[in-house]
Amino acid sequence: MSLLGRAADQWRSFRNGLLSSPRFQKFAVDFPPFRPVSRARSRQLFDLLAGFTYTQVLYCTVKLGLIEMLQGQPLSSQAIAARIGWPTDRTERLLKAAISLDILERTSTGEVTLGIHGAALAGNPWIARFITHHSLLYADLTDPLGVLSGTKKQNQLKDFWSYSDQRNAADYTALMAASQQAVAAEILAAYDFSRHQHVIDIGGSNGTFLKAAAERYPRLKLSLFDLPKVTELARANLGNRFEIHGGSFLDGELPKGPDCATLIRIAHDHDDAAVATLLAAVARMLPPGGTLILAEPLSGLRATAPVADAYFGLYFAAMGQGRTRTPDEIGRMAKEAGFARCELVATRNPVVSGLLRMTMP
Repeated sequence: MSLLGRAADQWRSFRNGLLSSPRFQKFAVDFPPFRPVSRARSRQLFDLLAGFTYTQVLYCTVKLGLIEMLQGQPLSSQAIAARIGWPTDRTERLLKAAISLDILERTSTGEVTLGIHGAALAGNPWIARFITHHSLLYADLTDPLGVLSGTKKQNQLKDFWSYSDQRNAADYTALMAASQQAVAAEILAAYDFSRHQHVIDIGGSNGTFLKAAAERYPRLKLSLFDLPKVTELARANLGNRFEIHGGSFLDGELPKGPDCATLIRIAHDHDDAAVATLLAAVARMLPPGGTLILAEPLSGLRATAPVADAYFGLYFAAMGQGRTRTPDEIGRMAKEAGFARCELVATRNPVVSGLLRMTMP
């Protein structure tokens, strides 16, 4: 262990002893210079305690259609109650909760309009799809210890993401397509595909990313590979501009020809053995010097830790497979599969997606 590491551990031990001391807690509240920090830390701790209620307020706001309802004009509490069919006092309880979280706001006349978060939701309607989808996750998390320990075997999220029999292919393809435009924008802003001749999107869903890539690079040859039932949906969405291949990347070979492949929010859906199989298949497909672009939330980055490690950590636990990985973890797996290099590429908003570029020898 380095000297710096030992010093950090010693400081952490001292800090934790201080913060857990009732005597110091009273001192921090009583001593005016420390009081703002004490209040801020208390609020942060309470947010951890109450966070599940915040998500339920958000869910109710979206489920009842309040974002769309208030996007055009402010309404009174009575008018909102009449539209959703609730008693006014019950409606007011929800409105006050949403206002406290900046989802909604009151105008100078006392009517209700969108707050900063509500306005952002209105501009990103795909987020609402995930918020309503979370009803499955909420049901699974009635037993969070069972989900995390793996003892809870029957989970609604696991049933929804039924890759093996593809029975929910239309539903999960629509869900992924809802957010894919935002992810595609991050990828295309971070990486220049003009250096390539032929790109294949593996696990390309209904082709939302390829459509965006085709607009940016009209001369680029583009292909899609996904499960057979998903490719049926892709053909209906894409038309004849693209090559579309059906199959499984876990038990077959990928079509040769592309000099660049993309894996967009695919690796984190699978366990390590499946990812190793997938990376090896991509390496066999690509020519010397070929490139793999992997885009998904990455673990190990402080700016995205709550998203990658808390949100997705529990989500994948309920799903029954998959996990987020650090760039180093993916880099090691890539080298084992046959790639020569793996480098992190900066994106504008790593909460939406991180990006790794892997290159064949």
